[in-house]
Amino acid sequence: MNAATPSRISLAPLHAVLAQLDDFILGKPRETRLALACLLARGHLLIEDVPGVGKTTLAHALAAMLGLAFQRVQFTSDMLPADLIGVSIYDRDSHAFRFHAGPVFSQVVLADEINRATPKTQSALLEAMEERQVTLDGETRELPDPFFVIATQNPSSQIGTFPLPESQLDRFLMRITLGYPDVAAERAMLLGEDRREMLRDAKPVISLAELADSQHAVRRVHVAPALVDYVQALCRATREAPDFHNGLSPRAALGLLAAARAWALLAGRDMVIPEDVQAVFAAVATHRLLARASNRPQPELVAKLQAAVAIP
Repeated sequence: MNAATPSRISLAPLHAVLAQLDDFILGKPRETRLALACLLARGHLLIEDVPGVGKTTLAHALAAMLGLAFQRVQFTSDMLPADLIGVSIYDRDSHAFRFHAGPVFSQVVLADEINRATPKTQSALLEAMEERQVTLDGETRELPDPFFVIATQNPSSQIGTFPLPESQLDRFLMRITLGYPDVAAERAMLLGEDRREMLRDAKPVISLAELADSQHAVRRVHVAPALVDYVQALCRATREAPDFHNGLSPRAALGLLAAARAWALLAGRDMVIPEDVQAVFAAVATHRLLARASNRPQPELVAKLQAAVAIP
């Protein structure tokens, strides 16, 4: 893809972002590519994994590479919704209430260990993630553009966690896991520069205008009718499968198409092919499909379903 294609953007800045991310998160090029595709598709990202594998580092690095305003919020069991969205406080001098914005009013919000907060606090993010606005005391306030939530989640088997409700999970376009690094990547990390020092020295490699152009370009990536048939077939299969409580929602179907467009753009194509849908399907679908047997996501069941759906 180049300036002569319908998308009319240069991919060099996006590829520079990916290259820099791969320097921070060693040995995980697919996961960093999914994270960037999620942002380009104007979605939100859930990262579920054990502590210490780089979830927070990925969020910090992505914000730094993009030059976006960043806020990290540590979710705890005693956290209140006001700690996230803000609060109106009476000002004696002006004899009026003044709104003090919470950390959600940032371009990149890291909701760290989101499942350690109560469902009431978790739900404070619902309007922000879906509508990109916050309503408080009868007044609606717009959130910045871009607005990207990256939430990290510890495995539900760990002590002190609250499961995310299905309505919350459906607001996340993608869910990824990083996992442990391979031997070579871990050795390079052990012998290399400290990641915290690297983050302090990190500089943006893409402008806000270039990022906005890339997000608009994603919407212009062509999707053929046969490809839409394939997306619908996948979603219909999840709704008919006996393995899951509920199938993919229409919101998920739209998200799957947007994620496939973003993946195609990063690959340098101005049209979506079936391999683009297959590349993002697990990340889009797994957290939304709770298995009947365990009431938890089962990646192997999602992979089996994807393999069983024929390409039209």
